Formats: sequence, C-alpha cells, structure tokens
Amino acid sequence: MTIEVITMGCRLNGYESGVIEQNLNQAGMDNVIVINTCAVTAESVRQARQTIRKLGREHPDKKIIVTGCAAQTEPETFAAMPQVTKIIGNHEKLLPETYISLFDTDNTEKILVNDIMSVRETAGHLMSAYDNRSRAYLQIQNGCNHRCTFCIIPFGRGNSRSVPAGVVVDQVKQAVQKGYNEIVLTGVDITSWGGDMPSTPHLGYLVDKILTLVPDLPRLRLSSIDSIETDERLMDIIQSEKRFMPHLHLSLQAGDDMILKRMKRRHNTQDALDFCDAVRKYRPDIAFGADIIAGFPTETDEMFDNTAAFLKKINVVYAHIFPFSPRTGTPAAKMPQVEKSVIKRRAAILRKIGTDNHTAFMESLVGTQQNIIVEQNNFARTENFAYVKLNFDADAGTLRKVKISAIRDNILYADGL
Repeated sequence: MTIEVITMGCRLNGYESGVIEQNLNQAGMDNVIVINTCAVTAESVRQARQTIRKLGREHPDKKIIVTGCAAQTEPETFAAMPQVTKIIGNHEKLLPETYISLFDTDNTEKILVNDIMSVRETAGHLMSAYDNRSRAYLQIQNGCNHRCTFCIIPFGRGNSRSVPAGVVVDQVKQAVQKGYNEIVLTGVDITSWGGDMPSTPHLGYLVDKILTLVPDLPRLRLSSIDSIETDERLMDIIQSEKRFMPHLHLSLQAGDDMILKRMKRRHNTQDALDFCDAVRKYRPDIAFGADIIAGFPTETDEMFDNTAAFLKKINVVYAHIFPFSPRTGTPAAKMPQVEKSVIKRRAAILRKIGTDNHTAFMESLVGTQQNIIVEQNNFARTENFAYVKLNFDADAGTLRKVKISAIRDNILYADGL
C-alpha cells in the first residue's frame, strides 16, 4: 500500500495525522495522499493550496484527500481545486468508519464536512506509534469555547469537549504497559478540560488521577496551557510533583495589556508574570515556551516594545512567533491593520529575542546532570525539553542520567553516568 499523510500546522495536527494513518491502514486504502491542513493564518491556507497543486503535478495517479482546520473552515476553497478528490472535516477525519467506503462508486459527495459546532464528544486517541517510541501522545480534549478576536480555530475545531477521566487513565495505563516512559497530554485548549462535564472538574483533577492511578508512569508532560485557567490542584502538581516535567508552553500572544484586551484574552501581563514567578519559586529548572503574535492590529511601537521586554522578563526560551495574519470572519480582520513590512520587522526582532533566550538557557545547562529520554539516532530530551546529542548509543524510549559536557552550534552534548 502507498499511503502518505502530510501534516501542516500545530503539534496536535501532527498527532492526529498518526490517527489518520492508522485509520487508512485499517481501511486497506491505497494510492492516497492526505493533507492535514492548518487555518491559523492566511499564509497557512496559501501553503496548503500550493502543496496540493505540487502534489497533483507530481502524483497525478493518486487520490488527494484534504482535511484539517482549513478544510473545515473553507471546504469550498479546496473543492474547487481539480487535484482534490475528497474534503473531510476535522471530526470525520478521526473516525475509522469515514474511510471504509470513502471511494465507493455510490459515494459521490466531494465534501464530507459536518457542522463542527454540533459535535459534543471527543474520543481519547492514543497515538502509540508516534515519536519513535520515545513518548506517547494522548488527546484529552478538543475545541475551544473562547473567541479571541484573531482566531479562526474554534470554527475549525468546534466548542470544547473533554475525554472522560477514566478513559484517559486507561489509555495511559496501556501506554505504560507497552513500555512508554513519557506521556504528553494534548488538545486545543487543555486547561478547559472538564468544563463540559456534569461536575465540571478541572485539569488538575485529571493530572492528579493519572499520577495517582498510574504510579509506574515516569514522566508526564502537557502540550500547552492557558496559564490564567490553571486551577489550584494543577498549580500544586506543577510546583511539587517531580514526575511532572518542568516545561510549559504558554498561550500568551502578547506582552502589552491594551493589545491583550483587544485580542479578548483572559489575562493581562501581570497575571502571566505572577504565574511564571510562582512556578519558578518551586521549580527553578522550569523552561517556558510561548506563542506570540507580532503586529496585531493597532499595535504601536510602544506596545510592541512592551511585548519585546515581556519576552525577556519572562525568559521565554521556546518562542513561537507568528506574524499577524487577518482571517476572514474574525473581529481582528476589521481592525486597523499594521503594515506588512512593519509586522515582518517586528517578528524578526521577537525571534531574535527568543533565540538569544534559548542560547543562554542551553549554555546554562553545560556541566549539569540531566535526566533524559532518548528519541532517535542518539538524540534525547531533558526534562525541560532541551535537545541533547548523546556521546554514546542508547535505545529510543529509554531513560538515562547524563552529564552535559559541551555545547557546539547550539547543540548540547552529553556523556553517560
């Protein structure tokens, strides 16, 4: 069989691409290319269309399926492309039954996209074959109830819906039994987990259940969080539980209070600073990542300078910088726009700050002892997610203690202990 799944966009999409591939194999499909698209920016959609045209030229004999957030939010865009055979919605792409009769002669519909806002449940998909056995990803939540003024994603993912705690715990147990030493909990807005359940439990409840009921799990990691939604129990776990990895990716978006207000975010800069200070007090080894938008509408030079200073103050070492891109249908698209050349320049400045923070962070690890999990080709990740090249052979998925002996070209090297 010849199956290829091309992932565009976020880590959750990458995880879901693994589920799609499993479904394709189970359905016995052949000669198929799936493009799992992103809709976060207009550039993301443009790149998806460009990729489809290229694949159509290079593989005219293959069926091309388009799915993901861009397929969900603007299916007609892709239906108009002659290279595309089917468009599948974000909910449908994860259902095994979608693929069983996808190309039957009586299945003539090109667009298979339902109303994502009508979806009320999310299955707990364990992607056990992901990341070369170094870690397993588990989707605990999907969708988002918030309506940030710049974001199209709720219209691609639907409202927030949670996987029940018992299902999650069972999936984690299965992964540990298969030999996985690290689990990553993933979703669109995982700190909203439980909000759609009768007793409205918080994410801290779920994390506590996992760590309590699966004592053999060595490492638990979160994909990303909205710090303002962090509940008291989760905060206690972050600060005190050594099996909880000291690495958090935060949905910050800006470092200026007026811009945050116009984005309709739920935190201000002081909230974010207080959160980071509180965590660092008990976990000084914590490493923060963050999503930041450069050039949001109405952003002045002073507002931008505030965001640049904010990145330095929090010391974001894994910075994901996004040049603002207006998405049709969002309030931000109707606001006064910043010139594209200014956006590009500001994004470059923020990326430089992120790179400098990351370099200083990596240099600070030289000479220290670190617990690592091996990924592949003798590369590994520390608990705070630093990338390390091992000076010895080790199997993927194994845990080791190492000493960071050197840094060359911003790559850490480690010796065994």
